[in-house]
Amino acid sequence: MQQLDKSRIPAHVAIIMDGNGRWAKAKGLPRTAGHVEGVATVKKITEEATRLGVKYLTLYTFSTENWRRPVEEIEALMNLVITELEDEIFMKNNVRFRMIGEMERLPANVQKRLSECIERTSVNTGMTAIVAISYSSRWEITKATQMIAEEVKSGTISSEDITEDYISSKLTTNFMPDPDLLIRTGGEYRISNYLLWQCAYSEFYFTDQFWPDFNEESLRAAIADYQQRQRRYGKTGDQISDEE
Repeated sequence: MQQLDKSRIPAHVAIIMDGNGRWAKAKGLPRTAGHVEGVATVKKITEEATRLGVKYLTLYTFSTENWRRPVEEIEALMNLVITELEDEIFMKNNVRFRMIGEMERLPANVQKRLSECIERTSVNTGMTAIVAISYSSRWEITKATQMIAEEVKSGTISSEDITEDYISSKLTTNFMPDPDLLIRTGGEYRISNYLLWQCAYSEFYFTDQFWPDFNEESLRAAIADYQQRQRRYGKTGDQISDEE
């Protein structure tokens, strides 16, 4: 904690929470046990991110590709949303809860639970915690493209109106800034169709830790690593140094 520069905490941290199943397998447990333990990690990291001053925390919970998993695992994951999504952890920490993804694909009881949590925490003014569930970037970009195409077809806008900012405004993430730091646990080195547009200039941090083993110290280590980097956005290092 003492090594962190509080003035350079990333405003938006996005996390790919990978390794629940492998964590469970290594311990001789069913995969669902890993998901249960992963939920406990979500709670710890949400509270720690709030303490550190992170403004947005986006967690990749369930991708559109995950619908291909065994039915029993999908059902277990959806049940966890219903049973483990606790409004109180958000209320206690003044956290606003949001979600991105295809809400309509989720079971009705899951949709209801998510909507309740979104509504109840909407009055909070601290960090915004976002779960990406039934989400993928290709789905999101395709949907935005279809919306823009309809607007051009109807004459609402012209093709010259389509800028990077305009495309961003049509994405499901239009209420938050792009991630400053993307963390992936579990030892894999890919971003798995997650926030592809938004991560154009994000800093990446990969760790071999499985998500259930990721803890408060792990988050601080990732942020400490982030603070050692120079974000250039296409400029040279000398240009950035001169601006500073």
